[in-house]
Amino acid sequence: MKTTAEQPSVTVAKEVAEKTVYSVLVALSVSHLLNDTLQSLIPAIYPLVKESLKLNFTQIGLITLVFQLSASLLQPLVGLYTDKKPQPFSLAIGMSFTLSGLVCLSFASTFPMVLVSVALVGIGSSIFHPEASRLAHMAAGSKHGMAQSLFQVGGNAGSSLGPLLAAAIIVPLGQRHVIWFSLAALVAIVIMINIGKWYKQNTGRIKSKKSRTVSMDNHLPKSKIVLSVAILLVLIFSKYFYMASMTSYYTFYLIDKFHVSVQSAQIYLFVFLFSVAAGTFLGGPLGDRIGRKYVIWISILGVAPFSLLLPHVNLFWTGILSVFIGLILSSAFSAILVYAQELIPGKVGTIAGLFFGFAFGMGGIGSALLGKLADQTSIQHVYQVCAFLPLIGLLTGFLPNLKKINN
Repeated sequence: MKTTAEQPSVTVAKEVAEKTVYSVLVALSVSHLLNDTLQSLIPAIYPLVKESLKLNFTQIGLITLVFQLSASLLQPLVGLYTDKKPQPFSLAIGMSFTLSGLVCLSFASTFPMVLVSVALVGIGSSIFHPEASRLAHMAAGSKHGMAQSLFQVGGNAGSSLGPLLAAAIIVPLGQRHVIWFSLAALVAIVIMINIGKWYKQNTGRIKSKKSRTVSMDNHLPKSKIVLSVAILLVLIFSKYFYMASMTSYYTFYLIDKFHVSVQSAQIYLFVFLFSVAAGTFLGGPLGDRIGRKYVIWISILGVAPFSLLLPHVNLFWTGILSVFIGLILSSAFSAILVYAQELIPGKVGTIAGLFFGFAFGMGGIGSALLGKLADQTSIQHVYQVCAFLPLIGLLTGFLPNLKKINN
């Protein structure tokens, strides 16, 4: 039983937790932009290192696999640990690993050294994402979908900038110029230290938001929750296997099929990734309004008509279809993540680590397998196979409709 004196303080704490802290959300989005800009330099320079180091598609896939696995395996552990012991300055520590990886990558002259470099960048990502997602949840107030989308749009905007910057700087000037991007990592570290100070001063919001999540109790049996999480992970598989085909091999596909230059192919990749960034923000607010299950339906299954057409059209329509694919598919992750956090209340960091980690892992495994497939068949055959992946979105029909129960 709470005393009369305690009740007002609890009420005030809950009111504070309900307020959306936009300054923190914007800072997180900018940090995510810088973090993912640096990460996206890795696939953006694939055509360059493929030629300079005489790599095949299987080795290109292995680079992505090492990066994505190092970025995924630690994330659930980081999320589980920080659910129990919040680490306000872990974001800056993660970016320090990324900074080290960039410096190594700029001087990497052998295939093993490239693998070590991308592994360091991946470790930085594995530390960044679970805690940054928790911070977005803390600062969201009652607007969880909007907060996750704002956080995600920064990352996707950064991912779209990587190919553009690579085309403008790294491709014409050489691999060594990757080191200039360490300046962006230093800027990110400064921002993350300031975010960490806010985090340290507002850890009380975590407890308040945990107590609030009880109102999201949907009385679902454990078996239904386990099945729902499994379905969400399969949907993540379909999304990130398809995304792997685009982020790792889209430039090679354009060069092989339409004989465009490396720089032109990078521009097309930028257009696709920019559409991903533009569409990201839609998923969260739409989920807040119409329900996350419906957003998941639209964002996964809705891509199928466009992905099925993509391997059979000319260059102009390839560019147009890639924009629609990016816009629609990008809304999925924010909706899936918040749906999972509502499905299992009170485990924000663990869920974020699990889903971010699984997403990165699937992207890495997908890239490696698709690279092997490209070597054995052709890069165009890869897109004919991947075209059917969005049809897995039909599984969304088995997800329960989650409803809030007001106190």
